[in-house]
Amino acid sequence: MPPLQAHELARCDRCGVVLRRGHRNSFDYATALAFAALVLLAIATIKTLMTVQTAGIVHRTDLFGGPVELDDRGLWPLSIVVGFTTIVAPFLLLGGTLYVLLMLRLQHPPQHLRLVFKVLNGLAPWSMIEVFLLGSFVAYVKLQDLVQIDIGVALVALVVLTFVMTWLAAQFDSDVVWEEMQRRGVVGPEKAVLAVGRKLPPGVLSCHGCGFVQPAPAEAEAGCLRCGARLHRRKPDSITRTWALCLAAVILYIPANVYPVLTVVQLGAGAPSTILGGVRELIEAQMWPLAALVFMASVAIPMLKLVGLGTMLICVQTGTAARLRERTRLYGFVLNIGRWSMVDIFMESLLGALVQFGNVVTIQPGVGALAFCAVVILTMFAAESFDPRLMWDAAESAEPRDARAEAA
Repeated sequence: MPPLQAHELARCDRCGVVLRRGHRNSFDYATALAFAALVLLAIATIKTLMTVQTAGIVHRTDLFGGPVELDDRGLWPLSIVVGFTTIVAPFLLLGGTLYVLLMLRLQHPPQHLRLVFKVLNGLAPWSMIEVFLLGSFVAYVKLQDLVQIDIGVALVALVVLTFVMTWLAAQFDSDVVWEEMQRRGVVGPEKAVLAVGRKLPPGVLSCHGCGFVQPAPAEAEAGCLRCGARLHRRKPDSITRTWALCLAAVILYIPANVYPVLTVVQLGAGAPSTILGGVRELIEAQMWPLAALVFMASVAIPMLKLVGLGTMLICVQTGTAARLRERTRLYGFVLNIGRWSMVDIFMESLLGALVQFGNVVTIQPGVGALAFCAVVILTMFAAESFDPRLMWDAAESAEPRDARAEAA
């Protein structure tokens, strides 16, 4: 693609998806926004998130409270996931982005920048601040009937941080960064860029790491000219890996719905609650919007991902050519929506950290949450493993067979 002017779009000729957007001064905007976001994240980490009180007992929690409580309950794998997605990954992503942008302003940028930036691109889906904020909202609504709850400075910082990170994602153009690295000699030479045109020359590959389109190398083990990743025409063993991950997610989805994800004990009485049980309780309490949100995040989205990926896999293996554009858009939706299922996990970690008032009221996360978290992670890996171009390949390879059958 050629460099784009502000407000220009580049779309795929075949499926119509937006490949790139042009922004004015995107490099400067991204640097300022990344710095602001890093400061807000630091504030959200060291300040109080929420404060609850009942019967004269006061509890406070911060971003570390959920992971610590999960670890104390023996759910240490869940503690690691929550801590990584809400603290470690956001800090690495924002700090690494700011580091790359600042280093590119030097006269001689360090050569390791391309490795750092490639890691950041893979880390982006696992930074879930905005998902955690939604989980905090759900926890706040659920706690209103149990205890007195107050919002802390950290939660306000998270709201502003989510806005800034959304603005950063809209302004940040990773291709601009790669092109700046290329111009500054950090990555491969400019002569590696293919001539711009409506048709690609034969024998070219697109890098899975950075999206750079380049001539196929003579050596089988050669890496991308821009980011150094190993080149493949299509993702290796895409169909097999995606099927295996989807089947593993289906198996774990059973205990995720059978075992309790949460137990609320109030005045010595209470019972474990499953995912669907929690939705039913919200409906009985006439919290219709919240019930719909939890149902969508915990039930509908995982099922949609599994059904959608299964449909795409079957279409590839059968060579189905119908609705290729719609299936390609469905893949983009499946790829980006899966992380929002973590809303339930974040909500449960916050409830467990906040509501520990002995016999008055106590909330404990259950083992069902661990299985459900595994389902979310497996479906995210499955979506990453699938190569949507295989659907177009299968349809193209099926066309000659269909033509021969009609001629016969």
